[in-house]
Amino acid sequence: MTQQERRLPLEGVKVADFSWFGAGPICGRLLADYGATVVRVESETHIDALRTVAPFAKGKTGYNVSGYFNNYNAGKLGILLNCNTDEGQRIARCLVEWADIFLTNITPRVIERWGLTYENLVKINPQIIAAYQPMQGFDGPHRDFLGFGAVLTPITGYNHLSGFPGRPPMGLGTNYPDYVINPGHTFVAIMAALHYRNRTGKGQHIECAQLESSCAPLAPAIFDYTANGRVQGPQGNNLPYAAPHNAFKCRPLSDGGRPMDETWIAIACFSGEEWQALVEAMGPSAQGWAQDAKFASLAGRKENEAELEVNIRAWTADKDPYDLMEDLQARGVPAGVVQSAREMLDVDDARPRRPAVRAVEDAWVRPVSGPAARRAHGVRMQGDPGPRRRGHRGADGGRGAGVKDNESARPSVRATI
Repeated sequence: MTQQERRLPLEGVKVADFSWFGAGPICGRLLADYGATVVRVESETHIDALRTVAPFAKGKTGYNVSGYFNNYNAGKLGILLNCNTDEGQRIARCLVEWADIFLTNITPRVIERWGLTYENLVKINPQIIAAYQPMQGFDGPHRDFLGFGAVLTPITGYNHLSGFPGRPPMGLGTNYPDYVINPGHTFVAIMAALHYRNRTGKGQHIECAQLESSCAPLAPAIFDYTANGRVQGPQGNNLPYAAPHNAFKCRPLSDGGRPMDETWIAIACFSGEEWQALVEAMGPSAQGWAQDAKFASLAGRKENEAELEVNIRAWTADKDPYDLMEDLQARGVPAGVVQSAREMLDVDDARPRRPAVRAVEDAWVRPVSGPAARRAHGVRMQGDPGPRRRGHRGADGGRGAGVKDNESARPSVRATI
């Protein structure tokens, strides 16, 4: 394979990443994964607060030890820039002139104060692709509302749908819009804008309001209300069109005499064929109850779902979850072990065959935060050499001494702009 064939698809694309926390930086991380040169801009006076969020490497301190931050900013260059000063704004304009893509999820009022609106950027760089991720858009009464994924999940309806019937809304346990929806939608829009620019030579102004983006996956619930007047509510792990569809406890496992995490297996039957395959897998233990006519159809299994789950739970209780998963999958029954982070990294023998999580091997990351694993991009292309092995250059140049020496992050950028 030649060097040309091993090039990543976005090599040569330059990105000025003026975002922070999750939705913007994760999009920037995707761009970096596919070869773009991404310069992450932070401020010495107001660092990205994600640097202060756990998990931290045990026994490590400083601004560069957050696994949370390091994971979503791997593969980027970094610069400290105070855009509240004239000099900071001058350098920001130099970055815009240098870049192909400008990316930000900062509140509109701050973008306007810094003079980084599209109307200003296009005067500096007529071919710029400027992608903005305001939480609730650039117009309307809530344009300047502050928020994160934990705010978007309740106001967009996720919390109303999550949890179990008869209990208070519990949310998703994570900032789901930040991780999956907003950065993914913005990334796709940027790819479309790059394609458009390659054909026409013209840039683009992209607005991906996080609220609207987050509502998109809720289309079934929205359609159910608009078409049927039905307000969907929490269903726990169940689905209206599958039964069984839940997680069932298995027997405890040990690892060299050390108890492992609680073990569960998720089992889902979406068709009569899958249900019959599950019955066959359960064998003699299911010959009595599973043959009852009330379990013969999806409607019957849904109507008697509580009894169905009690019986399946009794069957899985003494099973090894990994052996059971292999058997059910071989029979055509959707099933998967509910793994902890430790099991995913240390136990799952499928990971070496397709590494969705890869170790960071970087000269400055290891001394500062220790060896770490980070998420690799999930799309593999022919000739793809894999993600870069460098981590994000820290706020203090990777020495873990606090935000004091901003010169250490600048030379690689200054040499380019």
